Amino acid sequence: MIDIPEARFEELVADALDTIPAALAEHMDNVVVVVEDRAVDPHLLGLYQGIPLTERAEYGVGGAMPDRITIFRQPILRRCASEAEVVEQVRITVVHEVAHHFGIDDDRLAELGWA
Repeated sequence: MIDIPEARFEELVADALDTIPAALAEHMDNVVVVVEDRAVDPHLLGLYQGIPLTERAEYGVGGAMPDRITIFRQPILRRCASEAEVVEQVRITVVHEVAHHFGIDDDRLAELGWA
């Protein structure tokens, strides 16, 4: 397991978000991305909580709470032996969770190589 400080890990998550094509990123709506140290399930690398864009109706007056994408630092670090591996795993995890925001399920992500 490699140890990467929280601030550096957050930079890696931001860098991964920056790799999302602008044509897709501009459609991300009402979603926040956060980093947490641990998940309840120690094998969980990321989690999307919310209503995918493909299932949203109009929010109505006052809007809705933002969707939440959580990237879990410790489970990712436990899988990796180098910072390069962390960079790649963070990118995969961020893309995977953003895809859920767009309504893409785990089966389709596996077909696309992002599971």
